Amino acid sequence: MPRGKVTGKSSSKPGRQLLFSEALRQQKHRQAQDPPPHPHTTTDNMAEGSQGVSMDRIQQEISAVGRKLEGMDSVMVALTAETRSMCLEIAGFQSQISGLDQRVTTVETLAASWTDSGQELMYLRSKLTDLEDRRRRNNIRLLGLPEGIEGTDLISYLRDILPKLTGITFDPPLEFERVYRLGPNRQDGKGRPRSIIACLLRHSQARQLLQTARAQGPLRLGTLEIRLSADFSKETVDRRRAFLSLRPRLRHLDVKFGLFEPARMWITKNGESQTFFDPEDLKTFLDRLQEQAQPMETTTLTLQDIRGSAVKDPLRAVE
Repeated sequence: MPRGKVTGKSSSKPGRQLLFSEALRQQKHRQAQDPPPHPHTTTDNMAEGSQGVSMDRIQQEISAVGRKLEGMDSVMVALTAETRSMCLEIAGFQSQISGLDQRVTTVETLAASWTDSGQELMYLRSKLTDLEDRRRRNNIRLLGLPEGIEGTDLISYLRDILPKLTGITFDPPLEFERVYRLGPNRQDGKGRPRSIIACLLRHSQARQLLQTARAQGPLRLGTLEIRLSADFSKETVDRRRAFLSLRPRLRHLDVKFGLFEPARMWITKNGESQTFFDPEDLKTFLDRLQEQAQPMETTTLTLQDIRGSAVKDPLRAVE
């Protein structure tokens, strides 16, 4: 029995080998019948696949660009319409600017004519003021006479009282064209008495009264203080007040001055004399003098600080 088993195993091994050999023979037969594949076949198939993918992407991108271009076309249409509207607005602005230029030209022309007219108006106004002052040359203004002191005849009262106040004997006697008080009548007599305007017939007598009153100062009538002054127009009075307001500055700058009728200021500084008809011109002149005097004052103060406040002449202290 052991011998039989060994014999069975040895008989099955050659059968397996025969089956394997037959399978190899059939495979070789099939390979001999089929042509071998081309070496580039696999590569070409991959290339064709990738090329297809690339073309699809390109088409998709082209489609996207086309859609964007369509959107840009609509935007361009909107921009074109807006540009046209802006062009129309600019054209309207240009027409308005042209109209404004014409208006400015008209205004400049009118301003130039108004400047000439203004200068002419100022000249005429000054002439009118001068004529009014000349018309008032024979007038004198009396201040301080109480209300009702004259009784019923103011002219006779002044003809009698003025020679006594001034001490002047008039030959011929004083004659008046008209005499009146300024302002409404005060029945109660309260407040300051109204001024009296007396228009004399002769200019020489009016000048004589004013010169005497200026030399003597306030005139006395018992306990009353009477003042006489010239009668000027409002414009002249304002100019005189403006000149008189500059007197402290004139004294501070050591400038000699005098106010002459109707309203002109005469000054002398360092031997040079000038006449001013406008207070603003005099202010400008004083400002210039003060600017020139400031460095000298600063130098004087510095020398006084060095030498002591008791030194009055800084130049002598330096020596």
